Amino acid sequence: MVSAHDDRRRATGAGRTLAALLAGATLLASCAGLRTAFGGTPALKDVFSDAFLVGAAISEAQLIRDDRGALKIVRQQYNSISPENVMKWEVMHPLPRTYDFRAADRYVTFGERHGMFIVGHTLVWHSQTPAWVFEDSAGKPLGRDSLLARMRDHIFTVVGRYRGRVGGWDVVNEALADDGTLRDSPWRRIIGDDYIALAFRYAHEADPDAELYYNDYSLEEPAKRAGAVRLLLSLHAQGVPITAVGMQEHNKMELPTSEQVDTTITILSGTGVHVAITELDVDVLPLALSSGGADVGMRASGSPRLNPWTKRLPVPVEHALADRYGDLFRVYWRHRDVIDRVTFWGVRDSDSWLNNWPVAGRTNYPLLFDRHGQPKPAFAAVVRVAR
Repeated sequence: MVSAHDDRRRATGAGRTLAALLAGATLLASCAGLRTAFGGTPALKDVFSDAFLVGAAISEAQLIRDDRGALKIVRQQYNSISPENVMKWEVMHPLPRTYDFRAADRYVTFGERHGMFIVGHTLVWHSQTPAWVFEDSAGKPLGRDSLLARMRDHIFTVVGRYRGRVGGWDVVNEALADDGTLRDSPWRRIIGDDYIALAFRYAHEADPDAELYYNDYSLEEPAKRAGAVRLLLSLHAQGVPITAVGMQEHNKMELPTSEQVDTTITILSGTGVHVAITELDVDVLPLALSSGGADVGMRASGSPRLNPWTKRLPVPVEHALADRYGDLFRVYWRHRDVIDRVTFWGVRDSDSWLNNWPVAGRTNYPLLFDRHGQPKPAFAAVVRVAR
């Protein structure tokens, strides 16, 4: 399926070695060099204008506080935005007869004001959905028809409100288990496997012009990737409208490998959909969970070992992070014929959800802009890919 983006893109200290210090200095100098060469910090949306949209997730706090530092970066750097939480069910539809669109309206208005491609996230998900959604007035599980009616009402109300304004929706989020089977969520237990196809049909009926996405993490793992392929082919066979699959890309410093990312994009796009990199960041801290993935429901207890860099990131790690981002963007660049959008999950390091997941209160450095809103060496590494 050819994406509507094809047209939009055209329109729009101790223990440090001398070598590590020199490498870090070179990377820092490269940021300054970019500013000089471009008469200011180059904009990612311009650098990659012939390849794909580049976006960031913005938070409710940034919108409500009118966080000028973060929002200035968004305006200058990105041509697409995603909502971190303001469009999730628990925020927009907290009670059976109550919708609260205040934060979502502010989000959509911001995107419109600055001519951005606006993403809606997310319509159907097992997490951050109130318990009442799956229960009757007595607290008993709903039947299939009742839950389908509730899902349809939510999708028609939310998508219908922003029809023609939100360009694409994460319709179903994280429906696959790590082994590639369908997750045993309340949606599936009550409705059945066809809840996914029905959610896409409802969303398409509510806004026939909106792009529709399936979004998930760890799709680079062979079993889960195979499950995604089965799901996508099944939806195609049923004639279900779906534009792209979202690879969340919550990455570690070494995993998934660039080769795994490359292979996954090739395999997923081979099913006939485009690909979006939807929630990109790189966790630089020691692993706190034995399993990978990005399940927000998983938590771990903290220790000093898991939070080693509370003041600043060591130069060798800064260098490694820049290399990591450069490698990832070289893969995305190679696949720019099928990748519509690359979205960072946050604006500055201080905004990242990884400061509080899976261990609360850690100091993480996963994005391209530091806590002061300054571009990091990783930013320069990404720009160099397109140059």
